[in-house]
Amino acid sequence: MDKDAKIFVAGHRGLFGSALVRALKREGYTNLVTRSHVELDLTEQVAVRDFFEAERPQYVFMAAAKVGGILANRTDPLGFGRDNLMIQDNVFDAAHRAGCERLLFLGSSCIYPRECAQPMKEEYLLTGPLEPTNRSYAVAKIAGLELCRGHNENLKATGKGMECRAVMPPNLYGEGDHFDERGHALSGIMNRMHHAKLRGDKECTIWGTGNALREWMHVDDAASAAMFVMAMPEYEGLFYNIGTAEELSVRELAEEIKQAVGFEGELVFDSSKPDGMMRKVMDSSRLLEKGWKPEVSFAEGLARTYAYYLTLPEAKAA
Repeated sequence: MDKDAKIFVAGHRGLFGSALVRALKREGYTNLVTRSHVELDLTEQVAVRDFFEAERPQYVFMAAAKVGGILANRTDPLGFGRDNLMIQDNVFDAAHRAGCERLLFLGSSCIYPRECAQPMKEEYLLTGPLEPTNRSYAVAKIAGLELCRGHNENLKATGKGMECRAVMPPNLYGEGDHFDERGHALSGIMNRMHHAKLRGDKECTIWGTGNALREWMHVDDAASAAMFVMAMPEYEGLFYNIGTAEELSVRELAEEIKQAVGFEGELVFDSSKPDGMMRKVMDSSRLLEKGWKPEVSFAEGLARTYAYYLTLPEAKAA
């Protein structure tokens, strides 16, 4: 991408979007376009079309989405399906109409089947039933991939239109996350454990058995992978997995957070709550072979995340 190319980062205030903005600025990209939700509601088709007609970005990073952990997904499956479908359809369509050259779509590892063979390869998509606790979100992300496929096939057939690329990250964490009970597992546990420490609690409860395995990636690594894929001279397949191939059980994750936070009480695992998919590790070999690799170790990323969390109002004593 030319350094002066106009680039729209949809969802620039979210976990992934904010990391993208930091990375793009660090790499010298100066013509970035952003809009907050108040300025542009991406579920409103007319407003989105008007925005793209006026701005006409050359590149779009599609990081906008309604996101959350198991609790949020179970509480509002309609919102996670409907809102994400509307956001994706509006942005893809308006970008195409406005002559956008290339769009990169951010997916999620939850697109893979609940009983997926491990590690998960790109070709395992749609080979089995999805995990019920986040099915609405997963279906929306799969629909986004089908939009990518359709645009690319149209471009191949006609020589005109927008090219779409996509990356599938594992569980992301880092600066810019939401630290509450409706957020992702790592940030939610960190918030709960920090306040347990402030109150002097003797124990902290974690959802599930603690046995589920997850792959964690610092969001800065995800941003670097997305930029790498967006700039690749040759793009192959529908999407690329991006991951670290390093797994932690939720129990191990909680122990790591306990050390980072300095909580001295006992961890209690509530097996009456769902674990979600029992194992999710990505096979990212296709992208690793292209020359990209993650740089942020989990220890470094966790320390940075807690330092960031301590600057937020959520970290103050209730």
